[in-house]
Amino acid sequence: MAGNTASKGRPDLAAMIVPLGRALVAAELPVLRRHGLAMWAYAVLLRLDDPPVRTQAALARDIGADKTRIIGVLDDLEERGLIRRQPDPADRRARLLSLTPAGRQLRDTVQAAIQQREERLLARLPEEDRRGFLNALQALAALPPSEISGA
Repeated sequence: MAGNTASKGRPDLAAMIVPLGRALVAAELPVLRRHGLAMWAYAVLLRLDDPPVRTQAALARDIGADKTRIIGVLDDLEERGLIRRQPDPADRRARLLSLTPAGRQLRDTVQAAIQQREERLLARLPEEDRRGFLNALQALAALPPSEISGA
């Protein structure tokens, strides 16, 4: 029985995280709209904080997007001056993707606004629980998908 947690002790992780994740995404949407960003565009800006990604396919894989779908997002971000796509000197077929200063500023502004909204939710937890929750979530989020799925 899906709703019966008494015999199991707690709900499954996905049963708790998925509804929370959906609610968090819904809370982010007004912030993203106010700044003219779609969710995938924001995911790109967040991911490009790391060293340049060698290929659009690698970026798509890293953020969980379809590689054909991400091209339009990258085109839009580049046209808006938020990212740069440059040929890789080591492989002219590949493109190095990076944030522009405007892209970094927009990413930081949006992330600050989103995290400010998240603070209202996190404030419901005692400080020690909050730190533990954030540490545990970061540790689990850093795991490779294969380790999570057991594949």
